[in-house]
Amino acid sequence: MKYFFVFTVFLAIFAAHVTLAAEDRSGPTQAAPPESGLPEAAPPMVSSHIPSLVEAVRFSGDIRLCGEKIPYTDQDVRERLEKEMMLAVWDRPQVMLWLKRAHRWFPHIESVLKQEKLPLDLKYLAIVESALLSYGESYQGAVGYWQFIESTGKQYGLRIDSDVDERRNMFSATRAACRYLKKLYSQFGSYLLAMSAYNMGESGLNKAIEFQETRDFFSLYLPLETQRYILKMVAVKLIMSNPADYGFHLGPQDLYPVFTFSEIKLSTTDVVPLTMIAKACGISFKTIKDYNPHIRGYFLEKGTSTLLVPEGKDKAFNQKFYPLYNTLPKTQLSSSSSRYHVVKAGESLSAIARKYNTSLSGLQNLNKLSKKHHIHPGDKLRVQ
Repeated sequence: MKYFFVFTVFLAIFAAHVTLAAEDRSGPTQAAPPESGLPEAAPPMVSSHIPSLVEAVRFSGDIRLCGEKIPYTDQDVRERLEKEMMLAVWDRPQVMLWLKRAHRWFPHIESVLKQEKLPLDLKYLAIVESALLSYGESYQGAVGYWQFIESTGKQYGLRIDSDVDERRNMFSATRAACRYLKKLYSQFGSYLLAMSAYNMGESGLNKAIEFQETRDFFSLYLPLETQRYILKMVAVKLIMSNPADYGFHLGPQDLYPVFTFSEIKLSTTDVVPLTMIAKACGISFKTIKDYNPHIRGYFLEKGTSTLLVPEGKDKAFNQKFYPLYNTLPKTQLSSSSSRYHVVKAGESLSAIARKYNTSLSGLQNLNKLSKKHHIHPGDKLRVQ
């Protein structure tokens, strides 16, 4: 009798568990419809399918980059494109950041490309080069959104010196990239070749074309990085043109806002601390640096300058700035004997101090740096 009772209790518990599990699978119990007889509206269904890697590389239709056809039916090309697609699609955090940053910067890049009458697909080059980051620097010394080396940047109109590095300025660097790509296209007659030359240099590409006797990018044996470069751009274009097809379901609220700004123009006869400009705009020092990554260090050079600030923060700037500026001692930072050093990767404050035969504390005091302050490549330090 005791065992029969225990068995009965067990059956009752099991039956209750099955009922609850069924309710859990089917969702909460539906409330009775209102007296009108109309059922309550169900919440909208949001697709969040993430395709498998196999699905991601099932190419179809006509694939083009800058108007030039990508022959993915060729087995070699297909394998190379599949590799770039799988690597990109599965690096999901990176692609999410591409999509978010692209909403901030692509309108500005596309505007310049249209003005220069260049294919809009060239915007994807900035993704491959820098992931749309101003501070990127390659081991070869290429810097900024479009990854110019110093000599090429200067050749195409960028200012690069101890005060300013326009490779980090989106607007200046994009215009310089357009000038360079136009020149390369006129030289090679193909955007695929122009972008290859952008990556490996026109001299190296010319030699490869002459020796191999072909101008077909897909038939050229080039450095592995350059062979991958074009197909990386194809993969970026495919994903970013139709992100939902690859499982990236972003709404407008998920994207970074389009970069908007106001300009301030000032003319000074002395070097000015950026903190003073920030104070006159009612913003932080960090914001001034973020909006003007091309300015090196903590001071603005004397002369006429134009800076970007958050939209609307230019209002009444002159009325606030010049009273502050007039309080600066006229000898401050403007001596012709002043010398500056631009920090390079791997340098420390103590090493810089030794280089200029000064003490670490003297260097810190000269630049108003605390003992805990960390320097970064591109920072401009006064050393005399």
